[in-house]
Amino acid sequence: MTGDGVGKRKATQSTEAIEDQTLQTGKRVWGRLQRQQPSMFDRRWLDDRIMNWAMADESVKVQLFRFVDVLPMLRDHETLNRHLHEYFQDVKQYLPWAARMALHVTDGNRILGRALAINARSNARRMAERFIAGCNADEIIQSVMKIRDAGFATTLDRLGEAVLSHQEAEAYQQSYLDLIEKLAPRLETLREASQIDSNHLGPIPRANVSLKLSALDGDFNPIDPAGTTKRVLKRLRPILQAAIEHDVFVNVDMEQYDYKDLTYQIFKTALMEPEFAGYPHLGIVCQAYLKEAEEDLQSLLEWTKQRGTPITVRLVKGAYWDYETVIAGLRNWPVPVFEQKAETDANFESLTEILFENYDWLSPAIGSHNLRSVSHALAVAKELSVPKDAFEIQMLYGMGQEEAQAFSEMGYRVRVYAPFGELIPGMAYLVRRLLENTSNDSFLRQSYQEERSIEELMMSPQKMIDKTKSTPAPVLPFINEPLTDFGQTENQEAMQAALKSVREECGLEYPIVISGKAYETRQMLNSRCPFDREIIVGRVSSATPDLANEAIDAARRTFSTWSAIDADHRAEYVELIARGLQERRLELASWIIYESGKPWIDADADVAEAIDFCHYYAESMRQMDHSLEADLPGEENEYFYRPRGVAVIISPWNFPLAILTGMTVAAIVTGNTVVMKPAEQSPVIAAKLMEIIRATGIPDGVVNYVPGIGEEIGPDLVSSPDVDIVAFTGSREVGLEINQKAAESTPAHNSVKRVVAEMGGKNAIIIDDDADLDEAVHGVVESAFGYSGQKCSACSRVIVLQPIYEEFCSRLKAAVETLQLGPCDNPGTKIGPVIDQDAQEKIEHYLEIGQEESELLVGIEVPNKLKKMGCYVGPHVFCNVSTSDRIAREEIFGPVLAVIQARDFSEAIRFANDTDFALTGGVYSRSPVNLKRARTEFRVGNLYLNRPCTGALVFRQPFGGYRMSGIGTKAGGPDYLHEFLIPINITENTLRRGFAPEEQTSN
Repeated sequence: MTGDGVGKRKATQSTEAIEDQTLQTGKRVWGRLQRQQPSMFDRRWLDDRIMNWAMADESVKVQLFRFVDVLPMLRDHETLNRHLHEYFQDVKQYLPWAARMALHVTDGNRILGRALAINARSNARRMAERFIAGCNADEIIQSVMKIRDAGFATTLDRLGEAVLSHQEAEAYQQSYLDLIEKLAPRLETLREASQIDSNHLGPIPRANVSLKLSALDGDFNPIDPAGTTKRVLKRLRPILQAAIEHDVFVNVDMEQYDYKDLTYQIFKTALMEPEFAGYPHLGIVCQAYLKEAEEDLQSLLEWTKQRGTPITVRLVKGAYWDYETVIAGLRNWPVPVFEQKAETDANFESLTEILFENYDWLSPAIGSHNLRSVSHALAVAKELSVPKDAFEIQMLYGMGQEEAQAFSEMGYRVRVYAPFGELIPGMAYLVRRLLENTSNDSFLRQSYQEERSIEELMMSPQKMIDKTKSTPAPVLPFINEPLTDFGQTENQEAMQAALKSVREECGLEYPIVISGKAYETRQMLNSRCPFDREIIVGRVSSATPDLANEAIDAARRTFSTWSAIDADHRAEYVELIARGLQERRLELASWIIYESGKPWIDADADVAEAIDFCHYYAESMRQMDHSLEADLPGEENEYFYRPRGVAVIISPWNFPLAILTGMTVAAIVTGNTVVMKPAEQSPVIAAKLMEIIRATGIPDGVVNYVPGIGEEIGPDLVSSPDVDIVAFTGSREVGLEINQKAAESTPAHNSVKRVVAEMGGKNAIIIDDDADLDEAVHGVVESAFGYSGQKCSACSRVIVLQPIYEEFCSRLKAAVETLQLGPCDNPGTKIGPVIDQDAQEKIEHYLEIGQEESELLVGIEVPNKLKKMGCYVGPHVFCNVSTSDRIAREEIFGPVLAVIQARDFSEAIRFANDTDFALTGGVYSRSPVNLKRARTEFRVGNLYLNRPCTGALVFRQPFGGYRMSGIGTKAGGPDYLHEFLIPINITENTLRRGFAPEEQTSN
């Protein structure tokens, strides 16, 4: 449902009657709840007191839940006690007296510290047992029997780690096959309980399971719906077959918004297959907090009618609100969820009406603990004469037991949603439940702890919506260009069309452009597609040294007029370049895919970053275009900037548009003129940028496009006395050579060249012993193997603390084995080719070195078909690597990762810093102390904590390093334009024979 339409649908019957019935039902249940709250002898009473204490102060609440989150990784009492002090030391003044005293007396006392650790672990486990039904089959069945004896049906949902590999997906599938086989026969032997074992049509399955489709695939990828659907169905079909054989209900859960459309698509595809098309005991979730929820529900209704067999829809509010709002903000995408709780509640009621109006096709399962929401559903059902047994109420295990009992005794079928699995991996679920119970908007909190009146609790959400309220956008001086959401079908189709169009244009010729004039040469750069060497992306004229010098002369001639143009006008030209990039965005991404071999997301991000550079540098120049004045009576002082002159831009192939655009527009917006020399491997993309630049109407000679072989024209470009600044991104060897040549002076030189160089790195990620391995493994894989490890920021070393070394390596191996190799025009490809044959041979040489020095943990062989097509190297991980090994010290620039073991965090930091480079680094840790240490001791230009070490964004993460990683400042940051400018100060004595101007003396 769209935002403007929230709650505007009217029930087919009397709204007033429904409202009256809602209030009547709510008061009836409320009276019962007031009489049956837990007593102080009930274990839940103590749990509720703990929750009440936790939510009294926000800082304590945050630290408590973060501690519960990390608890499973704290493998001994000493480590647990250390974390207790780390998390609560800074908020101890807000803790109860007993807790403060416990922290005080255990600080440095190992015996008392051990006792505190045992107590903390015991309390957390007890809390988890309240919300998790069991760890193994016997415990699960025992819990199901208890729930059934209390008069409730169940649905079981397996908790666990995030699925990062096909191996883990198979384990998830097998757990459901085992559960169905063990649980269903046991339940069938029990005496029938008609209220929960049948509906208005007859008997229903006693065994009921809920599963997540994303957990059935090691690479659930919305960008690749065809490939993902194929893999998920392969594992889903046996579960559905077992369900039919044993008469089990299967429900598909919903997760984050990114997965929604693909989840619905796979669900529909599976249920349309002949062997499943007639089975009615299947269902799926609809999340009311999504603005698209009504559209999704209507689509389900139409599809169900086409299928001819009803399904169940579990209607819930949604459990990922914080995640969805934060992620949308970080991506600068529209927020997919309602931003007011009342809007979600109103939408829930509207969707409830749709379900009951169509209950013969969409059997309603009302999943809520909110008394108003459930009472409204019962009122709608009564008004529409829906039989009591035609729908059910679903509530979470361990929450709202008295409420569930009340509805059951009113004759309704109540189903308890019961998670099962190991308590340790289930802690993330526990944190979500605790957050629900302590949320300011939680019905349970408002009713039990805050003692709000029944009239307030039962107020219509429509009346509570604040029409003027909206979540303010972050106040930032710069907003990044959003990435394309390829999870959306229309964007997938648009990208496929752009790829097709670009493929048809491959093979064209592109000239050199100097002062607006095209030059063609006999020598051509044949740009070949890395993933299919038969495809010539384009044939580009290769400049001679004479043409390189002519380009320098053209830039020098144009400099005086261009530098005289005011900064605002120059910024407007740069913004026109940004507009041209935006208008041709998917086309440019397609050229990057074909010429540089980048997967879809990386190619699109390349274009977005180029756009960001344009906007950011244009605005930065405007802000700098104001002289600083420090005037005194009798003296005027002015500080301002002038452009340096001619800039030579030497760009890399790995960010063929972003870095080239960034360095070029930085030079021209500051008033310099440019000779643009792209990498030999990516001259076509540079030619496309030149087309966009010329289309702005920028004067000829301001930017000159000079593709060529570096060894032939590079020395002339760098050594020319008419060049004032060289901006370079590439290898350390070439960068140091450029720096050396630029520093050479002859009588023809009248200035010292400025050199700005980004020269790569040997980047490390540290995995602390308390790290979230779900996030750490995913982050390392993304950092090490994104774009086949060919990013300057790529992780090539991972340093793992000894206690979790084996577990990390095991999960990393399985995750790497899941990576899909292939051509980059395929949206499902995770690992594409390396840039060319030279790179391939270099990387393969290092693989041989790695085999000699250390132990191969995993290496993915390239299929023969791909070997024949392009320059492919599969991802390789070496373990038990020494810090002195070559693969741990030398920049490989490919999909090769060295895993190093460290005894403790101090040694890990020392290993990480033991390199000539200082570009990027990362730490995965949940220790506040170690994260603080990393901030001060990890010597890199860009440090990333608990996230991948790649993907820097303009303004938010200005990029660049030091030591052998760079000369100069950070690209995309507040200091970068200064590299292209000369600071000037002018002082004038305004005192004339003792007389100063009146305006000076009066100030």
